[in-house]
Amino acid sequence: MSNPTDTLFEFPCDFPLKVMGRHSDDFRSLVLGIVQKHAGAVLPDKIEERPSKDGNYLSLTCTINAQSKAQLDAIYQDLTSCERVLVAL
Repeated sequence: MSNPTDTLFEFPCDFPLKVMGRHSDDFRSLVLGIVQKHAGAVLPDKIEERPSKDGNYLSLTCTINAQSKAQLDAIYQDLTSCERVLVAL
């Protein structure tokens, strides 16, 4: 039987978090605030930003140095509970 804490990842590891929401002036800082609360500072070269074709949505990919499954779970919990985040992968 597998343990519920089993994961395919070996920690620590680089882990890309992809977050999408409506494009606004503060969406990037909102997402970074949530991620940095759990993972510390995210270097500028570890953040990719892509607006949608029509510019209504923004996709951010933040690559963090993940320390544990619990840390990732906490980040996803905060991201998905934020009403302005539409998708967190």
